[in-house]
Amino acid sequence: MSTTADTQALLAQADRILELNDRGRYTVPTHGLYPFQWNWDSCLVALGQRHNDETRAWLELETLFEHQWDDGMVPHIVFHEPDDGYFPGPDVWNTGRSTPTTGITQPPVAGFALRRLYDSAQDNKKAKREASRLLPMVDRWHQWFFTHRDPEQTGLVALIHPWESGRDNSIDWDEPFEKVPTEGITPYVRRDTLHADPTHRPTKAQYDRYLWLVEHFRSLSWDNAQLHNASPFQIVDPGFNAILIRACDDLAHTATALGYEEIASRNREFAARGRAALETLWHDQNGQYACYDRVSKKLSDSASVGGLLPILAGLSAERASAITQRIQTLGEKVNYLVPSHDPDDERFDAKRYWRGPSWLIVNYLIVCGLRLSEEHQLADEIETQSLKLIETSGFAEYYDPITGEPCGGATFSWTAAMVKEFCLTPKIDKAS
Repeated sequence: MSTTADTQALLAQADRILELNDRGRYTVPTHGLYPFQWNWDSCLVALGQRHNDETRAWLELETLFEHQWDDGMVPHIVFHEPDDGYFPGPDVWNTGRSTPTTGITQPPVAGFALRRLYDSAQDNKKAKREASRLLPMVDRWHQWFFTHRDPEQTGLVALIHPWESGRDNSIDWDEPFEKVPTEGITPYVRRDTLHADPTHRPTKAQYDRYLWLVEHFRSLSWDNAQLHNASPFQIVDPGFNAILIRACDDLAHTATALGYEEIASRNREFAARGRAALETLWHDQNGQYACYDRVSKKLSDSASVGGLLPILAGLSAERASAITQRIQTLGEKVNYLVPSHDPDDERFDAKRYWRGPSWLIVNYLIVCGLRLSEEHQLADEIETQSLKLIETSGFAEYYDPITGEPCGGATFSWTAAMVKEFCLTPKIDKAS
C-alpha cells in the first residue's frame, strides 16, 4: 500500500462488506449467489472479524459447529433460512437434519482459525472459554476425517465430491470426473448463472456429475461409513490434506496451551503422519505436489494450486524451496499471483472459477506457509499483488490473474476478511 490513508480506506470498505453479509450469527459469502453459511468461508471470515469484534468472530465458529453431525462431520453448507436463489437447496440434499445441511464437508480450516483467534485474543478469559468449548468439536471432526476418509490408514484423506475441495471445477478433477456417470439425474435448473457470468462458472457437464454424486449419496442415506468406498470419485488432494495437517498442528498447539493433552497428542500424530505421507504425492516433473486417484490408483499430471498449498503444512527446506521456485515461475506468466492453474496448460481458463483465476483466500494460505518457511520476499510480493487487485478491481470472489478483471460474485466476505488479514496481521503471526 502506498499510504496509511489508502490502507484505512480499504479496511473501511472491507468492514462494510462484512457488515453487509452479516446475518447476526453467521455470515453469507455474498448476497444472492451464496445465501447460506458455508463452512470454510465462515472460518476464514472469522479471521477478519476478530480484528474488530472478537465476540462476533467466536460466534461465527460457534454457529457453524452447532450443526456438526453426530459422527463428527461438519457439513459444507448450513441452510439456516429458506432461499430459493441457490441450487441445489436443502430439498435436494435431504439429509434429515432439523436445520437442513448438506451431506458433504469442506477444507477443515477451523483448527487453523481457532488458534489465531485464541492467540490474538484481547479478552483472554472469553478466549479460554470459547476455545475450550470448540476444541473437542474440531478434534472430533479431525478424527472423522481419518476414520471415514482414510480407511486404509495411509495418513491422507480423500475427497468424494469436488465441492468438498472448495475448488469445484479444478482441472485436477477432469480425468477422474469422467468416471462419474450422468444418467438418471433429476432435471434441474441452476441458479448460479443468474447471479454470475456463465463463462466464469462450472459447465453443465460438470454440474450433471456434481448432481449425480449428490443423488447417489442420498440414496445411501448419507451414511459416512459407506460413502467413501461407494463413490466413483475418490481423490487425495494435496491442498486439502495440507490444510488438514496445518489444522491438526494448530489444534495441538491450542490444546496444549489449554491443558488438553490427549487432544494435543492425537492431533500431533495426525499431522506427523500426514506430513510424511504427503511425499507420496510429490510430482518431480511438475516441481510440486499432485492429486492421487484412489480409483485408478495413479498420480495426476495436473499442475494446480492444490499442489502448492502444501507449503502451509510445514515442509522440509528442500520442498519449501521447490514450491517457492514453482510459484516464482508462475509469477513470470501472470501479473497477479497465485493463479489456480498453470497458464501453460491448454486447459487453463483465466476467468472460469478454479481453472485459472487467482483467489485471495488461497494467496493468504500460501503466504502463511511461505512465512512459516521464512520465504518472506515471495510472501511480501503475493501480499502486494493481492492488495493491488483489490485497489484495481474491488472485493470480488476471484480475479483473472493476467488482466486483474473481477470475476464471480461481488462484495465477497472472505475477500474482505483476507484484506484485513493482510493489512493487520503481523508477519510473525502469519507464520506461527
